[in-house]
Amino acid sequence: MSRQGRTTSRRRRALRVRKKVFGSAEKPRLSVCKSNKHIYAQIINDFEGRTLVASSSLSQAFRDHGGKKGGDLEAARLVGEILGEAAKNSGIQKIAFDRNGYQYHGRVAELANAVRKQGVKF
Repeated sequence: MSRQGRTTSRRRRALRVRKKVFGSAEKPRLSVCKSNKHIYAQIINDFEGRTLVASSSLSQAFRDHGGKKGGDLEAARLVGEILGEAAKNSGIQKIAFDRNGYQYHGRVAELANAVRKQGVKF
């Protein structure tokens, strides 16, 4: 499959999932985005169109926690721990997970499991 075909297929899957997953004040949405070099995650309240908590492998908090590279499993785990900790501090207990068309495997699964270990339910 060509590069353009993979991207188009992922976007189609993402839109299909987004029809069903919607973040509210009681249960905001955790959206994950990844590239070859970095991983990004944010918790969003879709009713207000507001990002409540965000973390990425480019953030200062990631570097403060000892993160070096952004494109591996360890980076995804660290970003998930930072995000879960920030969510708990913001009073977020339950979230809806939006994998954004990516397979629940590898870095995406590692990030989700790290958020769960911080006590956030999905």
